[in-house]
Amino acid sequence: MSRISKDEVKHVANLARLAITEEEATTFTKQLDDIITYAEQLNELDTTGVEPTTHVLDLKNVMRKDEPKKWITQDDALQNAPDKQDGQFKVPSVLE
Repeated sequence: MSRISKDEVKHVANLARLAITEEEATTFTKQLDDIITYAEQLNELDTTGVEPTTHVLDLKNVMRKDEPKKWITQDDALQNAPDKQDGQFKVPSVLE
């Protein structure tokens, strides 16, 4: 028994704005059914005592420490600006 129908595959393809042929719909139906069947095997595993995780790897913040440092001055930043006003870059309005 198929866990996904050809009509469901066509519907999902339509939602994704994909044009698929009847032959592709048949192929994808079989492939997706195989994927679902494989994924359902996970339900057979005993997961008691297994901690839930959000990621398989132990992620750590790898960003550098935020420390103040000497940067360019406002005048240096505005030096090559095509248009500036009151110490700020002046750009065309994008809102009406």
